[in-house]
Amino acid sequence: MCMGCGGCVGVCPFLALNLDKGYEVVVDTEMCTDCGTCTKFCPVGAIVEV
Repeated sequence: MCMGCGGCVGVCPFLALNLDKGYEVVVDTEMCTDCGTCTKFCPVGAIVEV
């Protein structure tokens, strides 16, 4: 479960991730290239590639 740390937002090389006001990660699917950088960085394993 995402803890809203925002670490993935900072490591995304394509600026495809943002935190909304409730500290939930929002993925811009048009910007995301499925590179996996965010998945590897997440400290709680909350990001799952689909």
